[in-house]
Amino acid sequence: MSILRTKELSKIGYTNDKARSLVINIMSRFFKHHTKNQIIELLINIKNNPEAYVADEQVGKIAETFMDKVKECSFKTFDLLQESGQLKIYGSKEIDHGAKKQMELAMSLPIVAQGALMPDAHTGYGLPIGGVLATENAVIPYAVGVDIGCRMALSIIDESGSYFKRYSHQMKMALKEQTHFGMEGVPANPASHEVLDSPIFQETELLKRLQGKAWRQLGSSGGGNHFVEFGEIELYEGNTLGLSPKKYIALLSHSGSRGLGANVAQHYTKIAMNTCKLPREVERLAWLDLNTEAGQEYWISMNFAGDYAKACHDVIHQNLLKSLGLQALAKVENHHNFAWKEQLADGREVVVHRKGATPAHQGELGIIPGSMTTAAYLVMGKGVENALHSASHGAGRAMSRQKAKANTTASALKKVLSNAGVSLIGGSVEENPMAYKDIEKVMQAQKDLVTVHGKFMPKIVRMNKD
Repeated sequence: MSILRTKELSKIGYTNDKARSLVINIMSRFFKHHTKNQIIELLINIKNNPEAYVADEQVGKIAETFMDKVKECSFKTFDLLQESGQLKIYGSKEIDHGAKKQMELAMSLPIVAQGALMPDAHTGYGLPIGGVLATENAVIPYAVGVDIGCRMALSIIDESGSYFKRYSHQMKMALKEQTHFGMEGVPANPASHEVLDSPIFQETELLKRLQGKAWRQLGSSGGGNHFVEFGEIELYEGNTLGLSPKKYIALLSHSGSRGLGANVAQHYTKIAMNTCKLPREVERLAWLDLNTEAGQEYWISMNFAGDYAKACHDVIHQNLLKSLGLQALAKVENHHNFAWKEQLADGREVVVHRKGATPAHQGELGIIPGSMTTAAYLVMGKGVENALHSASHGAGRAMSRQKAKANTTASALKKVLSNAGVSLIGGSVEENPMAYKDIEKVMQAQKDLVTVHGKFMPKIVRMNKD
C-alpha cells in the first residue's frame, strides 16, 4: 500500500485531524495489502455511510468521527418563543435590545429545550450575560462563559458595626496584604488546599499542563468586576441561617477559576467551533455532544474548574479571617457561570447553562451583589420553573467598560465613594457604580424568583486597579 497524503484525504472529505490520524494508523496496520484505490473507495463509503461501519472492529473508530453531524438550525421568531412559554423574560424594560437578540438566536438552536433571561441581562459573547439556557445532551462552552465557576462567597462574622470604627485600618491592611488580583495577582507564598492534589489533574492532557498555573494562582482573584470586601449585613427575621435578626460584620468575595477556567473555556470552545459548524451569527454557541470524548472532557474540566474557584474563595476567606483573628458564624456560596444537569417540569433531563445567573431552586441560598457602593442581597430561591430555577447574578451593567471609562472621571468616583461612606483599595472608573443598573429595580423585577433574607452594604472594597 502506498501512503495516503493529507491532500488526498482532504479531497475525499477527511478534513478532521483525528480522522486522518486514525486512517493512517489503521490502514497501515490492517490494509497494507490493499491498493490505494481500494482504500479510497472504502474510506468514501465509510464517510457516506458511517452507521454501516461503526461496529466494525478495524474501521469502527474512523466511522465514529462522522457520526456527530450538526443538526441544521431552524430559526424561530422571538414572539413565537415567548408565546409558547419556551422563553421567559424578567425585567424586560431594563434589558437592551442586543441581549434580547442574542437570546433569540440562542433559542433557535435545535438542541435548546427552554430559556430564560434575567433582569440584569446585557449583551455578552454568544449567550447574553444573564441568559439561562436548557439544552438536551449537549453543553455549550460559551454559554457557560470564559470564567468558569465564577462564584460569590459570603462569610458572616460575630461582630457588630462598631468593629469598623476600631479596626478599619487593620481591615484595610489585611485586604492589601492577603488579596491578589488580575494577571499579575499571584501570592508570594502559594497557598495549600486539597484541590491541588486532586487526581482530576491527570484526567486530560490540558489539565496536566494547567496544574502549575493552578498552584501559583490559588487564592487570588480576577480583574474586572471581581472584588473582596468587608461590609455590614442585616439579617432579617426568620432568616434561613438560624441567626439572630440583627447586623453583623461580613466578608464578601466575587471571583472565578482564574487561568485554569479560562484555558479550559478557550480550548473546548475551539473544538466545539471546529466540529459544530453553525451560521456566523451563532458560531460562538457551538456545542459539544455529551456522548463524545470532547464533551465528556469538557464536563469533567468544567466541574473541576468550579471546585478550583471554590478553593480560591476558601483560601481568601481563611487568610483574611485568620489575619484579623475573626471567625465565621456562617458561610453562603454560589456559582453563576456554570452548567448543571437538571430536570424540566416534563421530566426531561437537560443541561442548564447559567451565564451570569444565580441558581434559585426551592430553598437554595445565593448572593446577588449590586456595585461597590450599593447593596448585595442574601436570597433564597423559590424554584420557579419558567425561570429555570434561576435569578440574576447582580445588578448587571448599564454601560460597557469602555463607555464607563469615557463617561466617568476618577474625581467623580471619589465623590460617589465618599457620599456612600465606602473606602476603595484599587478599583477603576470602569467599575464605578453609575456603570451598573439599579440593584433595587433588578430585585423588584425578580421578587417572584427569590425571597430576601439579608441585606449587605459594602464598607471597605478591594478590586484590581486596572
